[in-house]
Amino acid sequence: MTGGIVDIAIIESWDEVMTSLRAEVGEAAFDSWLKPMTVRDMVGDQVRISVPTRFMRDWVVAHYADRISALWCRNIEIFVQSDHGPGEGDGKMARVAPATEPAPVANVATTATGEIPAADPRFVNAPAPVPAYTLSTPVITGMAQVALEISAPLDPRCTFDNFVVGKPNEFAHAAAQRVAESDTAQFNPLFLYGGVGLGKTHLMHAIAWKIRQRDPNRTVIYMSAEKFMYRFIRALREQKTVDFKDHFRNVDVLMIDDVQFIGGKDSTQEEFFHTFNALVDQGRQIVISADKSPSDLEGMEDRLKSRLNCGLVADIHATTYELRVGILQAKAEKLGIEIPPKVQEFLAHKITANVRELEGALNRVAAHAQLVGREVSLESAQDVLHDLIRANDRRVTIEEIQKKVASHFNIRTSDMHSARRARSVARPRQVAMYLAKQLTSRSLPEIGRKFGGRDHTTVMHAVKKVEELTERDAGFAEDVELLRRMLES
Repeated sequence: MTGGIVDIAIIESWDEVMTSLRAEVGEAAFDSWLKPMTVRDMVGDQVRISVPTRFMRDWVVAHYADRISALWCRNIEIFVQSDHGPGEGDGKMARVAPATEPAPVANVATTATGEIPAADPRFVNAPAPVPAYTLSTPVITGMAQVALEISAPLDPRCTFDNFVVGKPNEFAHAAAQRVAESDTAQFNPLFLYGGVGLGKTHLMHAIAWKIRQRDPNRTVIYMSAEKFMYRFIRALREQKTVDFKDHFRNVDVLMIDDVQFIGGKDSTQEEFFHTFNALVDQGRQIVISADKSPSDLEGMEDRLKSRLNCGLVADIHATTYELRVGILQAKAEKLGIEIPPKVQEFLAHKITANVRELEGALNRVAAHAQLVGREVSLESAQDVLHDLIRANDRRVTIEEIQKKVASHFNIRTSDMHSARRARSVARPRQVAMYLAKQLTSRSLPEIGRKFGGRDHTTVMHAVKKVEELTERDAGFAEDVELLRRMLES
């Protein structure tokens, strides 16, 4: 093969790769991001592939390029096809080398509860609504391109159009829309808070999508507080703090999700504090989310709490029955399936904790109906979701665990949060951490914060220690099992 010519073997192998990708990612994602790609030519050992826009190139490189290269076992070069003629790009190309071994084909996965993840539409053939402007985005230049590279990927389904509004979230929704539709900082910061799975991240993504739709050259960075911290640590290690400050203090909109993660991280809080002040002084918009209000954030400096409180604080309450039914109806419509009213009522009554779990339950019911070729019914829903329903019927909190364990070992509940290291206190505390990991859906950092702001590594050590002791000491194992049964009863 010579440069500029694509022989039939390459085309045939490319078709095989595309067929595999279609099966892996689903029709909606394939049609939006992969179908527009075209093999142009081959130069040396690199196959050159063109896409219509810079935005699409960046997305493909970030999400699919490694997989394409692994499946094809070839070096690939992705460029933006110019309007001036075939083979001419915009001068910016992304090169991807194949992995040493082909990456494993993605399998249908389930979560710890056995449900099909709500965030992945391919399991129920759900059409993932990609914003209409994605494929006709004007040229993105300068800082906007840098911000796009730094920012975390946005879920194309998390738009305002797909957000079901009800009384618990209408205020937060209205505030988010105002920020997204304004060219100036409306509320600085806009602080969204609420429990897990109530829609904070959805609104954050919706704001970013809307801003990029209105003005693609407006610089927007969205990321989790954890990623902000890791980028800061890497900048310190590589002595690139000047670049870090340039990137984060010169954007039009900075969006930080789950800011509670930096609680107790003094250096990261210091940098975030100065970044916050620099952006506010320039009149740039800041949007932040957390699981608690600014005043209740644990391990956060008072001066930072004060800054977070100075804008608009909007909380998202737990969902009502009516809102849950509305969410189920909207989700079922997008999935293109019939969900009988009795099934909707059953799900809305039984799964009340968060929207993410509710959508996951609906996905399981829909997938089961499609896979076994039966209509959705109340009986089938009860059968498919028996484990999830049982878990929702009895939810154990970390506070309950701490009280029960403290009472069992005859120590004070306050000892669970104290710095005391005496074995008579440390061992029950480790048992409580272990049970919190086993009986709740809380993450390790969240559990650590409930035990006096301890690090997640402390929780990991506690879990491992209790597991070792239960294997060696039968009496200790009986104590732990008794506590588990008491808490689950």
